[in-house]
Amino acid sequence: MGDVAGVVDPHAPITNVPVEEESEGAVQLSPPVPGRAEPIEPNGVVESIAGLRREAAGELLAPDAVLPDIGVASFGGEMQMETVHGADDRVAVSDTARYPWSSMASLLITARDGSQWIGTGWFIAPHVLATAGHCVYINNSPVAARNGWVLSIQVMPGRNRTALPFGAVTANRFWTVHGWANGGDQNYDYAAIVVPTPIGDTVGTLGFGVFPDEELAERVVNIAGYPGDKEPGTLWYDARAVAALAPSKVHYDLDTAGGQSGAAVYVIDEDGRRIGVGVHAYGGPTTNSGTRISPPVFKNLSDWKA
Repeated sequence: MGDVAGVVDPHAPITNVPVEEESEGAVQLSPPVPGRAEPIEPNGVVESIAGLRREAAGELLAPDAVLPDIGVASFGGEMQMETVHGADDRVAVSDTARYPWSSMASLLITARDGSQWIGTGWFIAPHVLATAGHCVYINNSPVAARNGWVLSIQVMPGRNRTALPFGAVTANRFWTVHGWANGGDQNYDYAAIVVPTPIGDTVGTLGFGVFPDEELAERVVNIAGYPGDKEPGTLWYDARAVAALAPSKVHYDLDTAGGQSGAAVYVIDEDGRRIGVGVHAYGGPTTNSGTRISPPVFKNLSDWKA
């Protein structure tokens, strides 16, 4: 990846810290690892959680303040970031210390100007979480001092209100790609957060994979994240079939709200494995959408987790 005849590949990765140099149509897969958190067996292609409406580390506490969605930092109120369509079908998750919920993290994001925001991430490796590009790099803010790499992200896996069953860790190393950082193109809105301790060994990781249209179009997708329209620090889940696919996007009629940016859009395979197929990022009047894990996205996530 990189320069070809002076044109930068929009999937070319960039990071905020110096580092040493480091087939379409086929399934590519990075498998999940449950870790040491007690697992919950899925119910077929969705999670085993009461109330879902189906259609085809001690005393450390998290802050309880109500904070804005990180997407607002880049997009303001000019677009729908994440939306509820009709009745809200999301279900609250109570057993957040059990896998797979333990692998999902509430994010407290501090921007360059000191403002604070919320988002969601999910572990893909002991030291690495996947998330949305706009969770780590802010574009187009009217507050000029806010644009660019965020200063830090407090990662709180398995958070349940103010309770932190696995503690919290602060990250200040991030990856995204040129297509997002240079102009904020929604087709490249994905990123990684690198944490200094291997907490993913404990909380577990989700897999991620590339699936051809004909296979992914038949799947039910799942999303769980930390929305800003519910009690701070609570995890909410929904599941439904894929609504539409594009080369760089996956669309679904799943209910979400601001704060769930960066959540995993995942399927559950016949072996009960949770496999990410997208990174949730945007809303719309009839469907919400995420950045699809295409072959270039898969390569970058695989490189970043190494």
